[in-house]
Amino acid sequence: MRDGAAARQVAARMAEAAAAWLDALDADQRDVASAPVPSADDVPDAERRRWFYTPTDHGGLTFHQQRPAQQRAAMRLVATGLSTPAYVTVATIVGLENVLDQVEGFVARFDRERGRDPGLYYLRVFGPPGGTDPWGWRFGGHHVSLNNLVVNGALVATTPCFLGADPATAPLLGGAASRPLGRVEDLARDLVRSLPAGLAARALLLDRAPSDIVTGNRTTVSAGDRALPLTAIWRDERFPDPAEQAKLQAASDAIDEAAGYGDREHAALEHTSEPRGVPAAELDAEQRTALRALLGTYLERVPPEVSPLRRYDDDAALDAVFFAWAGPTEPGAPHYYRLQGPRLLIEWDNTQRGANHAHSVWRDPAADFGLDVLARHRAAHAH
Repeated sequence: MRDGAAARQVAARMAEAAAAWLDALDADQRDVASAPVPSADDVPDAERRRWFYTPTDHGGLTFHQQRPAQQRAAMRLVATGLSTPAYVTVATIVGLENVLDQVEGFVARFDRERGRDPGLYYLRVFGPPGGTDPWGWRFGGHHVSLNNLVVNGALVATTPCFLGADPATAPLLGGAASRPLGRVEDLARDLVRSLPAGLAARALLLDRAPSDIVTGNRTTVSAGDRALPLTAIWRDERFPDPAEQAKLQAASDAIDEAAGYGDREHAALEHTSEPRGVPAAELDAEQRTALRALLGTYLERVPPEVSPLRRYDDDAALDAVFFAWAGPTEPGAPHYYRLQGPRLLIEWDNTQRGANHAHSVWRDPAADFGLDVLARHRAAHAH
């Protein structure tokens, strides 16, 4: 998947930053920040494989629980797993919590003191960083989920990788706009609108977009997966406060009602093992260039030396990527798209809050969380 030397160099930077962060913490903080070594066993590794993109407990030590110098060390670790544009985007998404709080009238609470809180982003390290034993780290909070695994001193997995933005578009001074994921949306729309009628009809899975990404925050992707209700994408099944639980249920119901999906619509969008839509093999040269650029908005989220984007310089690899769309194609309308191919699943939606609330996820269905590498590692060390 990655060049071995480059994967080791990035892993070494991660290990140094992770060790420095853990060393800066006191014993109580380390208890929260540390978790068991990653493994191929489902039960002891279950927590590492849980991920979220809602404002819930992602597991780990929050910014609120750290002193400023510790926060800086935490962000240094986060930066080792990102390209510079991705780091800027992640920092912007965290800051959007203050904007969203203002949009909602500073009233959202959920199961916490402040519902929209840039201090509630969580960092956790799994296993001692460095060496040849598996170890990893996870950073997450509302609209951010970064999952990294290192085995035998090399970075082997960086998915699931989720970035979202709410609001997706917000005003700036002078008539400018903040759009952290703007190109992630626009490149796909430009591509679908460039298709001739026959290809456009095949790319369109449905004339209405789903309420959310279809695979949700599932640990593994399976055929038949359908969009989850908002209430299912939370760490705990219910809030202790019944009034807050009722608000969440009402919000979830309103999102699903706005999508208007029944069984027929869900079937049209459900995840399938065989990709749906139009393969890149049928796109012209300009459209293939656009597709590569779109792939880059996902695959270049990691440091450039380990980005798998170069894989798609091979025409045969690009040919196998399928592009599908749901919803209208005019700007401002609720919409969804999917890119799917061998070891690739990308989903995007911008449907909620009047199509001003975006989600984007990059997954490797065969190797999310590095489960394939961990299985081989266990087999190799079984005796």
